[in-house]
Amino acid sequence: MKITKQEILDTALDVFAERGYASTILKNISDRLNVTKSALYKHYESKEALWDALINHVEQYYRENFGNTESIVIPGSMDELTELTLRQLQFTMHDETVRKVRKLLTMEQFRNERVKALAEKYFHSNIVSIYTTIFRGMAEKDLIQIGNPELVAIEYTAPISVMLQAYDRAPDRESEIHHKIQEHILFFISVLQREDED
Repeated sequence: MKITKQEILDTALDVFAERGYASTILKNISDRLNVTKSALYKHYESKEALWDALINHVEQYYRENFGNTESIVIPGSMDELTELTLRQLQFTMHDETVRKVRKLLTMEQFRNERVKALAEKYFHSNIVSIYTTIFRGMAEKDLIQIGNPELVAIEYTAPISVMLQAYDRAPDRESEIHHKIQEHILFFISVLQREDED
């Protein structure tokens, strides 16, 4: 049976997310693919090489699907800010690859320096950077009046991140958590609008 690198990476993500890096051997992945270990070795010379390729793939996937400071479109209104945030939230909550990656990063961030840096990037610094750019851009368009866009971005995104972690622990609470996030967004926007009126 012939397998592609993409099939290997998808399966490796499943297995690493279930077992963790240290507890995974290539046989776990080859068994899941119903191929021999030698079939894997034709693509990756070791577990470490496969792991590195998977981390590279994950970084690329996030860049292409979640956005970054270069690709973000500055909202033209508070409604557009809400829509953007909820669209990113839906992607984060429901994209299977992202959910598995989040689980993997959560488990492995204390064991692997590269994963620790990646977890910091995707759990905090990347999202803060995106929303710093958004709030700075909205201020430049005179849509909001704020002092420090980075601080506003942290205040906006931190509660959403906390509630997303609650969702990861209890996916059956999705409706409740989604509602709380929406309430947070509406409250935050109402505060920004009140500050504009001062």
